[in-house]
Amino acid sequence: MSGQSLSSAQPVEIQLHQVSKILEIAFDDGARFELPCEYLRVHSPSAEVRGHGIGQETLQTGKMHVGITALEPVGHYALKITFDDGHDSGLYSWTYLYELGAKRGQYWQQYLDKLAAAGASRE
Repeated sequence: MSGQSLSSAQPVEIQLHQVSKILEIAFDDGARFELPCEYLRVHSPSAEVRGHGIGQETLQTGKMHVGITALEPVGHYALKITFDDGHDSGLYSWTYLYELGAKRGQYWQQYLDKLAAAGASRE
């Protein structure tokens, strides 16, 4: 990352790859991330997923094949994503999308660990 802070990076390109179900996003600091639809869906910033406080999160299961049907910019700060399972609440701020990209390996492993602990499946 260059001299910019995580919170000030702005997207310069957003591309949805429907077949591979990848949202590709490039930021003005040179960072480029490929974020799978499933990863974005299970890490939705919505209250439905995150809950209203610590420990109130809802583990998302069965999202392996989820896709994105619409992307809608919200002001100059976020993206509203509509998924093909009907989920469309929660705004993905540029900062949050950057964080999801930068910490993808860590966040994905935590998700897989939670699924395993719950005896749940991505299918």
